[in-house]
Amino acid sequence: MLSNIFITLAVLFAAFFGLQQIFTLPKNVWLLFLVQPLVMAASPVIVFIGGILATSMNADPALVTLPVTVMILGVASAAIPAALLAKKYRRRFATYTGLSLGLMGTLLAMVAALNANFELLVLASLLFGTSTAFIQQLRFAAIESVPESKDVPTVLSILMLSGIFSAFLGPEIAVTAKDWLSSPHGYAGSFLFLAGLFIIAMMLMLKFKNPEIQQNEHHGSARPLTEIIKQPIFVIAILSAAIGFALMSYLMTATPISMHHLRGHSLNDTKWVIQSHIAAMFIPSLFTALLVKRIGLQNLMLAGTIIYALVAVVALSGEQVMHYWWALILLGIGWNFLFLTGTSLLPQSYRASERHKVQAINDFIIFGFQATASLMAGWILFKAGWHVVVLTSLPFIIILFVVSWFYFKKEHAHPVPEKA
Repeated sequence: MLSNIFITLAVLFAAFFGLQQIFTLPKNVWLLFLVQPLVMAASPVIVFIGGILATSMNADPALVTLPVTVMILGVASAAIPAALLAKKYRRRFATYTGLSLGLMGTLLAMVAALNANFELLVLASLLFGTSTAFIQQLRFAAIESVPESKDVPTVLSILMLSGIFSAFLGPEIAVTAKDWLSSPHGYAGSFLFLAGLFIIAMMLMLKFKNPEIQQNEHHGSARPLTEIIKQPIFVIAILSAAIGFALMSYLMTATPISMHHLRGHSLNDTKWVIQSHIAAMFIPSLFTALLVKRIGLQNLMLAGTIIYALVAVVALSGEQVMHYWWALILLGIGWNFLFLTGTSLLPQSYRASERHKVQAINDFIIFGFQATASLMAGWILFKAGWHVVVLTSLPFIIILFVVSWFYFKKEHAHPVPEKA
C-alpha cells in the first residue's frame, strides 16, 4: 500500500534526522531516545488490542475500553508518587521502579491472555499505566541532562520523535507475535515479546547517570501549590496539554472498536490506522522546535486547536477506512502541537525548587483527564455511535479556542521572551 511506503520512508528519515541531533547532546539524551520507544510500545499494544481482546473475552460492551482506561488511571494515580520517588532517590532509581512494574504487567497480561481472564487483563493494564507514569518522567530527566535552556525544545522534540518507533513496534508486536503462544483468543505471545523489550530497556539504563543538580537549584523559598496553580501561565499550560491529551485518547480509544467491531473493517486496516496515528503524533517533532522559534508557542497552540477542529469535520464525513485514517492522522499532529506547547510552558510557572511537585500535579491532571475520556469513549460509542463520540468532543475544542485567545491576549498585554 502506497501510504505504508510513505510512512516507512518518513520513519527512516525521522531516524536519520533524530540520530544526527542526539549525538550532539549529552549521552543521557540519546540513551533515553533508545530506551523510551522500547517501553512505550506497551501503550499502543493495549490501545490496539485491549478493546478487541476484552470483547473476545465476553466483557460487558460498556466496559471493553476498561483496559485502556485503567492503564491511564494507573498513569494518573502514580504520577505524584513517581515524581516524589525521583526527588528522593533520583531519576535512575525511579526509572528502574517503573520498568520493573512494566515487566510485571507484561507477564501478568500474558497469563491473562493464556487463561482468557478479563480481570487479570485489567490488572495488567493498571501495572502498565503505573509503569508509564515513571516513563513519562523521562522527559524531565532529559531536560535536566542538558546544561543550556535553549536546548530544551530540541530535547523535547527528540524524545517525542522516538515515539515514532513505538508507533510501529506496538501494533506490529500485537499482530506478529499474536500466536507465538497458544491461547484462546491469541495475543499471549505479544505480551511475551513486550517482556523482552522491557528487559532490554533495563539493560540499557545501566549506562544512565543521574543528572547533576546545579548548585543554585534550591535557592529561593518554594511557594504553596495553591499559589502556583493560580498563575495564568500554569492554567494555559495545563489546559493545552490536558484537553489535547484527553481528546486524543477519547477518539483514539474508540477508533479500533468502531472500525473493527462496529464497521467490520479488517484487523490489518485497523492496525494501519492506529500505527499511522501514533506516527503522526511524533513525526511533527522533526520540525516543531523550528516552528516554535519561527511562529512562537501561541501560534503553535492555535494551529493545534484548528487541526482538532478539522479532525471533527473529517470524522463526521464518513466511516470508511480513509475517513478514520485522515481523522487519526490529523488528531496525532494536533496532539503533538498542543502537548509540546503545554510541556514547554510549564517550566515558566515554577522555580527550580518547585519542579517536582509541579511536574507531579501536571501529570496527575493530564492523565486524570485522559483516563476519564477513554472510559467515556467506550460507553458513548456503544450507546450512541461514532458520530456522537465525535460531536461530544466539540465543546472541548471550543474551550481550546478560548484558551488560545486568552494566551494571545496575555502575551500581547505582558510580552515576555519565550523560554521554550
